[in-house]
Amino acid sequence: MSLNTFGHLFRVTTWGESHGPALGATVDGCPPGVPVDEGVIQQWLDRRRPGTSRYTTQRREPDAVKILSGVFEGQTTGTPVQLMIENTDQRSKDYSEIMEKFRPGHADITYWQKYGIRDYRGGGRSSARETAARVAAGGLARAALATLAPGVEITGYMTRIGPHEIDRERFDWGTIAENPFWCPDARAAADWADYMTALRKSGNSVGAIVEVVARGVPAGLGAPVYGKLDTDLAAAMMSINAVKGVEIGEGMAAAQLTGEDNADEIFMGNDGRPVYSSNHAGGILGGISTGQDVVVRFAVKPTSSILKPRQTITRSGEAAEIITKGRHDPCVGIRAVPVGEAMMACVILDHILLNRGQIGGAVGEARGRIG
Repeated sequence: MSLNTFGHLFRVTTWGESHGPALGATVDGCPPGVPVDEGVIQQWLDRRRPGTSRYTTQRREPDAVKILSGVFEGQTTGTPVQLMIENTDQRSKDYSEIMEKFRPGHADITYWQKYGIRDYRGGGRSSARETAARVAAGGLARAALATLAPGVEITGYMTRIGPHEIDRERFDWGTIAENPFWCPDARAAADWADYMTALRKSGNSVGAIVEVVARGVPAGLGAPVYGKLDTDLAAAMMSINAVKGVEIGEGMAAAQLTGEDNADEIFMGNDGRPVYSSNHAGGILGGISTGQDVVVRFAVKPTSSILKPRQTITRSGEAAEIITKGRHDPCVGIRAVPVGEAMMACVILDHILLNRGQIGGAVGEARGRIG
C-alpha cells in the first residue's frame, strides 16, 4: 500500500530521503502539450532552496531539477513526468549522536514505533527536504495552469512569526518578494529581522502562519460532500511537514461571528457575473469555488531541531539528554511559503481537470449567465 501519492487526475508521487542520493516526484496525469522545461520548474525551486538567507538552514543545495521523462521537444507528452533533484550537501555525521536517541518534536519515535526502523540521518522521509519534490511538481502544475487557466495566479506569504503579526492595513502585494520572510508588510518584515536574528543566535526556533491565495480561480471547481475543493486543499496543506493547523477563509475566527457578519452578500455585477460584499468563505461554498479568491492559511510549528538541551529516551528506553546539532531552519515557516503555493497549484489544477472531465464547459445560471 502506497501512501506517498496525492491527487485524483493530476497525481503526484514523491520519493527519496533527506540524506539519500536524490529525491523527486513522479507526476502522472499532466495533460499533453504543456510547454515546460527544467528552467520553468527551477524558478520555483529557487524560492524554496536552502541557504538563501541567514534566517534559513545553511545547508547548501542547488536543488537543480532534472526532467527524466514525459517531456519531448519542450512539451509534455501526456506520459508520466519524472522529476529528480540530487542531494549534494549532506552531512550525515551531524546526526550520528542521535542514532540511539529520539528527538522530541520529531517523527523519530513514531517511525520507530510503526516500522521498527528509521533513517536517523536528518529524519529521512520525514524531513522537510521532501518538500523540494512537491515544489518541483507544483512548478509543473503551474505550467499546466498557464495553459489551461491562464488567469489563475497563486501567491503565498507569511502573516505571523511567533508573536509578531502583520498589519493588514499595510498589506502590499509588491512587498512580498522584497524581503526574506515573504512578508506583505514592510514594517513588520524589518521587525521580524531583528527578532529572528536574536532567536537564531540563541539556538532556538519559532513557528509561523502562512497564507496562500489563488486569484482568478473559475467558479464551479469542487464537488459536494467528499469531493470538496476545500477538503483537498486542507489535506494538501496539512500534509506539509510541521503543519499543525489549516483554515479556509475566515477559518477558526468564523466561530466568533454572527450569521449576519459571516455571510458574504451576493449582487449581480454589470458583466452578468455575481459579486460578493466580502470573502469570509475563502472563495469556497459547499466545497465548490465561487470565483472569488481562494484563501488558505496554515500554522507551522517551531522547528524541533534546536541547540537547547531537551529530555528524551533512547531506543532501549533509557532516559537521556539531547541537543540536535546540524543546520536547521530557525523558522521553517519561511521556506514553507513556496511549498504551500505548490500544493495550491497541484490541487487547483487537479480540480480543473476533474471539472472538465465531469461537466466540460457547462456552468450554472441565476438571473443571467454566471460562472
